[in-house]
Amino acid sequence: MNENKEEQDKKGKYVLIRDRDEEDTELGGLFYKPLPCFGFGIGWLSFLVGFVFPFAWYFATFLYLTSYYRRDPRERSGLAASAIAALIFTVALVITVLVLVFSGR
Repeated sequence: MNENKEEQDKKGKYVLIRDRDEEDTELGGLFYKPLPCFGFGIGWLSFLVGFVFPFAWYFATFLYLTSYYRRDPRERSGLAASAIAALIFTVALVITVLVLVFSGR
């Protein structure tokens, strides 16, 4: 093996070195599967749908708070974005309601 490596080094080619097969890793090829919901993942799809139906943001927030992203860490960013959107929407809704209630006086 060393002779082949030395010969390839002289030729300027790189040698691929692997410790173990990709299939034998802890994740077991988890990231080779596409995300659900048309490849967006539940979090990002909820984020996009939330602009029309804000309840989707609250659903994604619930999933985020129950650590749904531990099944697939790729879901974490979308779920977090939906949680932030839900927070902003809730604050805006409360301020709007308070302004409408107290502006009648």
